[in-house]
Amino acid sequence: MSGLELTPRGALDTDSGWKAELGIDFSLSHGRTILSRRHTGPLTLQRPFYPEGDAVCHVYALHPPGGVVGGDRLRFDVRARTDAHGLVTTPAAGKFYRSAGPLAVQEQRLRVDAGGTLDWLPLETIVYPGADARLDTRVDLAGDACFFGWEVVCLGLPASGAPFDSGRFIQSFEVHRDGGPVLLERARYQGGSALLTEQWGLDGFTVFGTLIGTVDGRDLAERIRGRADELAATERFSLTQMDGLTVCRVMGDNAFRVRDLLAAAWGTMRMERLGRAACPPRVWNT
Repeated sequence: MSGLELTPRGALDTDSGWKAELGIDFSLSHGRTILSRRHTGPLTLQRPFYPEGDAVCHVYALHPPGGVVGGDRLRFDVRARTDAHGLVTTPAAGKFYRSAGPLAVQEQRLRVDAGGTLDWLPLETIVYPGADARLDTRVDLAGDACFFGWEVVCLGLPASGAPFDSGRFIQSFEVHRDGGPVLLERARYQGGSALLTEQWGLDGFTVFGTLIGTVDGRDLAERIRGRADELAATERFSLTQMDGLTVCRVMGDNAFRVRDLLAAAWGTMRMERLGRAACPPRVWNT
């Protein structure tokens, strides 16, 4: 199966709405991970933080409008170069609002060079009833590149009495290593469909998340599962290992609890692969 090609930059200007792009390039200079950036439209970064010392650079990606509406096109282009280690998160949940017709698109191209490390850990994405949205993520790894990344999605606003009973959300997540596909996933969630309620689908859960890490091993899997058993209440947790990847999935009804389960798995994976404890960004506590 061929890999998904993200929309070229020039094709982002076809519909009305915000057109924005954020490029982040992590590199190592004199023992310190530094970054260069570029942005167009309403996407930018806060200043970098170094809570783990000079080796790891933490940044918060900002989208000042606060949400994505029909016709908006957002693109993230992130690269971690050899020996650099970058962590990218967001200070607030992403939101796809109800659409009056046009499709809203967010594209994420993540590249990690051999010897580089990237933690891609945005907060959850909330898909409002009536949204028409697409979230595309492609990860390109070279050689022994190290990657940990997740996506957490909330369908509808059930706490406000607004289930995802209309609209459409399309999601793809791909991992490629040295130009070849390792993991290709695509899903389409139609508001009010049986996929949201049946046991073969989401079984009524409204929040789901996936964490992917470039590390595997039976002992690792047992440790992650044991920790998930300690933390999970009504959430469902699963783990799969394939081609040097560990893939963790959680379904639940609370974004914070789903994220906590994935964060625990991330910490175990990170220690296994890097010998470095997880350092959750402070913004997650606000």
